[in-house]
Amino acid sequence: MADVKPEMKVVEDQQNYNSGTDGDPKNLQELTTYVQSLLQQMQDKFQTMSDQIITRIDDMGNRIDDLEKNIADLMTQAGVEGPDK
Repeated sequence: MADVKPEMKVVEDQQNYNSGTDGDPKNLQELTTYVQSLLQQMQDKFQTMSDQIITRIDDMGNRIDDLEKNIADLMTQAGVEGPDK
């Protein structure tokens, strides 16, 4: 993955925000808009990461199910009884 480190992204966002200004928000509305934008970006990234984790957990569960089935098939072929469930 070619993700940007969070610290670098914040600095980049601050630089983008500060370009063309003296570095201080001009008014409360500008500050509020900036903070809301950052919070939305954080929420979006958190949601993306959550979705990726859930997908990976689902994939892992499917792989475990397949592995259990394959083991049961091998045990049947070998003439060994599996554990009763």
